[in-house]
Amino acid sequence: MSEGSLEAPIRHPIDWNNPDFYDGEKLDQELRRVFDICHGCRRCFNLCDTFPKLFDLIDDSETGELDSVSSENFKPAVDACTLCDMCFMTKCPYVPPHEFNLDFPHLMLRYRAIEHRNGQIPFATRQITETDRNGKIARPVAGLMNWGTKTENKLTRPLMQAFSGIDKEADLPKYQAKTISSQFKTTKSRVNKAAPAFGRKAVLYATCFVNYNNSKIGFAAEKVLSINGVDTELIYPKCCGMPKLEHGDIAAVATNAKEVATSLLPWVDKGYDVIALIPSCALMLKFEWPLILPDNENIKRLSEATKDISEYIVEISKNEGLADGMVSTPRPVTLHLACHARAQNMGPKAAEMLKLLPDADVKVIERCSGHGGSWGMMKENFDTALKIGKPVARTALEKNSSEVVSECPLAGVHIRQGMKQLKEEGDEGGIPDTAPHPIEILAKSYGF
Repeated sequence: MSEGSLEAPIRHPIDWNNPDFYDGEKLDQELRRVFDICHGCRRCFNLCDTFPKLFDLIDDSETGELDSVSSENFKPAVDACTLCDMCFMTKCPYVPPHEFNLDFPHLMLRYRAIEHRNGQIPFATRQITETDRNGKIARPVAGLMNWGTKTENKLTRPLMQAFSGIDKEADLPKYQAKTISSQFKTTKSRVNKAAPAFGRKAVLYATCFVNYNNSKIGFAAEKVLSINGVDTELIYPKCCGMPKLEHGDIAAVATNAKEVATSLLPWVDKGYDVIALIPSCALMLKFEWPLILPDNENIKRLSEATKDISEYIVEISKNEGLADGMVSTPRPVTLHLACHARAQNMGPKAAEMLKLLPDADVKVIERCSGHGGSWGMMKENFDTALKIGKPVARTALEKNSSEVVSECPLAGVHIRQGMKQLKEEGDEGGIPDTAPHPIEILAKSYGF
């Protein structure tokens, strides 16, 4: 046996079609095996709230070991996992090919998959994961929805908290009256034939967030790509399934993956690269889908053709060079690297991209914002999410930057909320009005 982290980590397919995957007794055996190894290591003690909960549970037990901990008490530790993958990617020395064979996030996913199969996921929680349905319902009444979800609305937010479990103080993303899919063809930019990268073709996978909540990200990406000579199209078949994955509905994720792949692969066959605009969605297409459907050749082909938007811009800069025309933007810029961008194992591409700006002054924060998808907005998690994200918010406040940006829009909203809380507690520093995606800063530099 050798110490871990000496070889490149590998990840095994998720065996969700095997009946043993849903066997509660076998799950408990694996939980105890893995938790005992984590108890002896404790390298992840400061990574998220899962590990402190687990270690406190063991330390407070009768023997101070796992043997005196009841399996029924595991749930709080499991529920605290946001599936960010950081323990697997950056901390754990026992991931495959080490013989201990630990994949902590996917073990938590297995726990939730059993809960989902047993009907233990609350009704309201399941409704939150229906991003496409919710977006379609909200679009015609976007103004009313946004009024109702304001934290200042003391009439609707307590009612929403009671029904859905979403904390009444949590800032929520806004809905837009028009989807980006409905606007895109009439707003396309002319492709710059003089750009060094002219001849490239890319199709943007809009993602549910860009389609229903913030089309600025998609338009910024299209404009930056067009001025750099990339013939750009946009498509949005449906959600990547990340919200459903968080709650163990793996079958629904597999269904979404097949439908999205069916829509995107014809573009790949025509020579287009696939660009995902949100890190969580890029992670799904590139890594999670192939582990859920390892024998599906379409999923494999799509995975190989997909890039994150920041990754793609950096690739153009290195291979062909970027088009002229960028000007200095307000500086400095504080950049939060999203966990799901880091989990793609591609390096800090958003930081590399922003450093291409003239007179770039980029301050990078490489730490969890605390949000964790829908996890951080729930009543039982919101205060913890702010606590976990406080170092990020404090660093952003101290840097007093003209822009605070994050690859993850939900993380950006959460960071700004943490900054506001610190200001109320007496910390000094400026808070920008928004927390845009890095591609929006690049678009601004090009004059858009």
